[in-house]
Amino acid sequence: MDYTEISYEVADRILTITLDRPDRLNPFTHGMHIELIDAFDQSDADDEVRAVIVTGRGRGFCAGADLQQGGSTFDHSETVTSGQKHRDEGGLVSLRIFRSLKPVIAAVNGPAVGVGVTMTLPMDIRLAAESARFGFVFARRGLVPEAASSWFLPRLVGISRATEWTFTGRVFPAAEALAGGLVRSVHPDEELLPTAYALAREIADNTSAVSVSRTRQMLWRMLGESHPMAAHRVDSDGINAMGSSDDAREGVMSFLEKRPPAFTMRPTKDMPRFYPWFDEPEF
Repeated sequence: MDYTEISYEVADRILTITLDRPDRLNPFTHGMHIELIDAFDQSDADDEVRAVIVTGRGRGFCAGADLQQGGSTFDHSETVTSGQKHRDEGGLVSLRIFRSLKPVIAAVNGPAVGVGVTMTLPMDIRLAAESARFGFVFARRGLVPEAASSWFLPRLVGISRATEWTFTGRVFPAAEALAGGLVRSVHPDEELLPTAYALAREIADNTSAVSVSRTRQMLWRMLGESHPMAAHRVDSDGINAMGSSDDAREGVMSFLEKRPPAFTMRPTKDMPRFYPWFDEPEF
């Protein structure tokens, strides 16, 4: 796919996806949603990609939905009357990120409002620039939260903080996002991307790609389980499968020999045979 609303750049095993409509603070469009889904498809298919960083071009991350259609921006009545059930495009992006086999780091470099912030919730680690601003503004637009954020947000920040931010719809600074647990850290603007790359580099240089892929799915999917026994079952299968693997042998020997590991297993070919252990629900 030729991208026109994002850029896709792989360097030294790190993929950078940049929202690329800087003249309007990178607003979200139908085309952008298609390109983002394709980008994560490409990432999962490429074993050279060990981590993904998502950021925005220019002084914004994503200002939310493109509102050029005015009051009819969110009117999908034609889809409904034609017999097709509407699917939220932000939700399709979030669900695709949720399924990612690679760790995803959000480097929020400016305003992240509406879908601009909700699309970051299924990303694993969020870093923010000091200039970043966040807003779950849906109630102020006569809407409701989207991009599956009613599932993600309370799990990340707790129900009380989630209700405050979504009920008021106010835009708040990076310091409040940090205090509320929405972001991991806040950085001077010029240090944001170097910090994100250093974190991605730590993952790429020191860990097994298959281990990280499995761990990512285990942690996210266990959030919906009702009892730790579900985790024990998956842990047991995973330890059993990986314990006899080339990467486990390399991980132990590199530690004992005090040298950097050279892991060789690939997520596209070497995931344990019981993966996936879950069923993807239908819409």
